[in-house]
Amino acid sequence: MGRGKIEIRRIENQTNRQVTFSKRRTGLIKKTRELSVLCDAQIGLIIFSSTGKMFEYCNPPLSMPQIIQRYLEVTGKRIPEPDSQQHIFNELVRMRSETHHLELSMRRYTGEDLSCVAYEDLDKLEQQLERAVNKVRVRKSQLLQQQLDNLKRKENMLEEENSQIYRWMHEQQQAAALQHQQEAMEPKAMEQQHILDPFPLFGDEQPSSVLQLSTLPPQFHPYRLQPTQPNLQDSTLQRRSFE
Repeated sequence: MGRGKIEIRRIENQTNRQVTFSKRRTGLIKKTRELSVLCDAQIGLIIFSSTGKMFEYCNPPLSMPQIIQRYLEVTGKRIPEPDSQQHIFNELVRMRSETHHLELSMRRYTGEDLSCVAYEDLDKLEQQLERAVNKVRVRKSQLLQQQLDNLKRKENMLEEENSQIYRWMHEQQQAAALQHQQEAMEPKAMEQQHILDPFPLFGDEQPSSVLQLSTLPPQFHPYRLQPTQPNLQDSTLQRRSFE
């Protein structure tokens, strides 16, 4: 059973059209190469896709300009050379048209010159502005988040520095208070030592303060005063005997 005839018409699906173009182009170039080899023919093939991309093939040792030049010689045609002044004038007209279109678009984006705009164009303009506003808001949120992160990092660094400074000041205050206490205790110790010097004590226990001196048992031996004048002692004894 033979294969059915395929109707040749434009393929509407863009993906299928691109796939078919790629396959048919490869097959066409292959057939062209085979024809040039089998028949010793000089062939130049130029293909433009629907997107404007160019593909070409020319059997060696010829080049595409040589094939085109031979075609012009055989047909007697000439490629018209472009007029430089006309070309410049056309470019100026095109640039003025594009500039006018851009200025009109800018005015419409700012809400100006909307009286002659159709409803469909206004709808498209509104959608474009909404997309632009959403992009601006997203970028604004990103910048704000970055600023917040930077401020948090600075806050943490300042808190750590304040904690270190507070600990250092606390240590310095403690050291100064301890030094002041030691300096205040030294004169008192010297004063207590001056008080205890007139009271030499015997034994192992030696008082370190005046308060400890009052708790020690008495170690002083009683003694009697001897008169230095014997006559006074005799007169006192005689007076007692008379009585």
